[in-house]
Amino acid sequence: MTTAQKRTKVPLEKRPAAEKAAASASPRARAVRRFRRNRLAVAGSVVLGAVVLASLLAPWIAGHPNAVDLDAVRQGPSGAHWFGTDPSGRDVFARTLHAGRVSLLVGLAAALGAVLVGTLFGSVAGLFGGIVDSVIMRIADIVMSFPTVVVILVLAGIVGPSVTVLIVAIGLTQWPVAGRVVRGVTLSLRDREYIQAAEASGANAWWLIRKHIVPAALAPVTVTGTLAVAQAIMLETTASFLGLGVRPPQASWGNMLNDAQNLTLIQTMPWLWIPPGIAIAVTVLAVNFVGDGLRDAVTPGGRT
Repeated sequence: MTTAQKRTKVPLEKRPAAEKAAASASPRARAVRRFRRNRLAVAGSVVLGAVVLASLLAPWIAGHPNAVDLDAVRQGPSGAHWFGTDPSGRDVFARTLHAGRVSLLVGLAAALGAVLVGTLFGSVAGLFGGIVDSVIMRIADIVMSFPTVVVILVLAGIVGPSVTVLIVAIGLTQWPVAGRVVRGVTLSLRDREYIQAAEASGANAWWLIRKHIVPAALAPVTVTGTLAVAQAIMLETTASFLGLGVRPPQASWGNMLNDAQNLTLIQTMPWLWIPPGIAIAVTVLAVNFVGDGLRDAVTPGGRT
């Protein structure tokens, strides 16, 4: 008999205090403990919190992003302008911090929209099954076959590029990921006795979704949504770099890179593209670390 098998036969009251506490802790407490033991996830949380805080406090930290200093046009980093200035004399540091507001807003709002739509469609597909499930999953397949940048291009051509267009386009093209996750959870719950008992007592589908399916799918959907934030930030950056996203003079990390796409500027004025490039890389990496940590924390059977 292995050590693990022997330990399972020992009554809870006779186990060591630490082991007893771990065995009796709630699933949420165990998930928090696993997350805190993941150093990369904790580091990602700290970095992401710092990025969010700096972006929110940008007006007080760096001033207005479009303020022009005609005496410091195209100047490199200095005491007056930490990240230098652009060809218009605007402070790159101020624009980088303010751009974080826009990029984070698009990432969070688009991911939230994708998760909400995916949760609705996934739960309906899994709960009703049959033709409803087939139709929703085929729609999801069709949506996933369209590149998000193409959808942004079409919408921007119809109504013009804007933050709203980015959020809507990304949300409408990324929901199938969350939808498949929620559908899988719903299929695993549909035949449970308490679900059947609720249906027998007269509970309708929307009550089941609200009271049972959504709470059960909350943990995996949270992980999916976290990773969707990183994907949305990258898509915003790509769209804005191509001129399909945030319109100047409003700053975003993507259109800041667009301003530096000239080869001469890349070689002679690296301070124009290095700050937004590093901001994108650090933020996306931090979000991915947090998402990986959440995934490991909510995985059943993980370390406590």
